[in-house]
Amino acid sequence: MPIDPRVALQRFTDALEEHLAASRARRGENDPAVVEAYRRVADAFDAYDESLMDAFGEVTPLEVYEGDEDEDDLDDDDLDDDDDEASDDLEDSELDDPDEDAAEDLDDEDVEFESGPATPGR
Repeated sequence: MPIDPRVALQRFTDALEEHLAASRARRGENDPAVVEAYRRVADAFDAYDESLMDAFGEVTPLEVYEGDEDEDDLDDDDLDDDDDEASDDLEDSELDDPDEDAAEDLDDEDVEFESGPATPGR
């Protein structure tokens, strides 16, 4: 049975309040109370988002952060190889500083100078 979006919203805001209280009373980096409050926020948010979809066909623009799942699968060698491959694909001219190239293309005639202070409304 779908949950009323108002009820789900109230549970979500209650979970946020509990997370705030747990965060304030935190006892270390991985405090179990904060971790549990985080999980309750995530669960309450999911329930709220689902209730919006069920009732109105709408969702929020938010997502629950699940962490970087692939981060543990990569080692330093994998990251170095990707960088080497990307730079191999570029020509030397593509590695030039784009700001430097743009400045070379400008003539004094292309630049307009205003006299006096730059004050809005004048």
